[in-house]
Amino acid sequence: MKINGGTLFQLFKYTVYALLSFNVYLFFVQEYTAAQLQFPGGIRTGELIEAYAATIDTLAWVILLLMFELETYVLEDRHFTRSVTWTLHTLRAFCYVFIIYAFYGYIQNLIFIYAAAPLPDINNLCVLVTEQWSYATALDEYVRITVENCGTLSSTDAFHRFAGMAAVVDTGGLTNIRNLAWVDVINAAVWLFVVLILEVDVQLQERNRFEGLVLKLSNAFKIVLYSALLLAAIYWGARGDFVDFWDAMLWLIAFVLIELNVFEWRQESLEQAATQATAETG
Repeated sequence: MKINGGTLFQLFKYTVYALLSFNVYLFFVQEYTAAQLQFPGGIRTGELIEAYAATIDTLAWVILLLMFELETYVLEDRHFTRSVTWTLHTLRAFCYVFIIYAFYGYIQNLIFIYAAAPLPDINNLCVLVTEQWSYATALDEYVRITVENCGTLSSTDAFHRFAGMAAVVDTGGLTNIRNLAWVDVINAAVWLFVVLILEVDVQLQERNRFEGLVLKLSNAFKIVLYSALLLAAIYWGARGDFVDFWDAMLWLIAFVLIELNVFEWRQESLEQAATQATAETG
């Protein structure tokens, strides 16, 4: 049995989508563990976005991605009835609400990290062993301080405590965590601009007006934005944050695939217009 290139491409595309869906679970596990320390008294409703910003963000983006896939590839022009179009736009708007909400969560998390204060009179992590403290190894990643590891987690004698948590980090680690939190905020903001431009592209393509100066500006802006997202992915990879690096690369691939969908959709529209014009002149 032969599998043609088109089938392999679609298999690759939906494998990427499936992996992104699995990342929702990976982020949930990571944030659930961190939330046990950050919110020892339990998570109130208003704190959900701060505790699970990445999980909520990724889930909303996966749903949004599938909506774009439906509109730019799966559904044909004849399927775009008023009810179908309304449903797609409503679901996308619903996703945007949660994506913006998650962006707010990243900002809140950044503020929380900057609120970390020096821990006085502690110059050795081994002092904290009996009090069940944890050490922050990265953003949202903690290890329990034990007799076995207390002498290996940090070689410095100055530590900071995260507000309301029995968790500490040294000065170098805090700087690294703050940088990672900034990258989260910047990355989320850039993605908001990407999806805004893509939304405009789709709306214009539905009206056969995605051409000329608008097309050139769209491509120019997206080159800059996708480059920024690639730099964020490289930064996470260089810092050894595999989950964020892996997730970022998958999202870049996924939206390149959506861009290809839009390109193919536009080519089909141009070909149909050319065929119709030939038929009318003939």
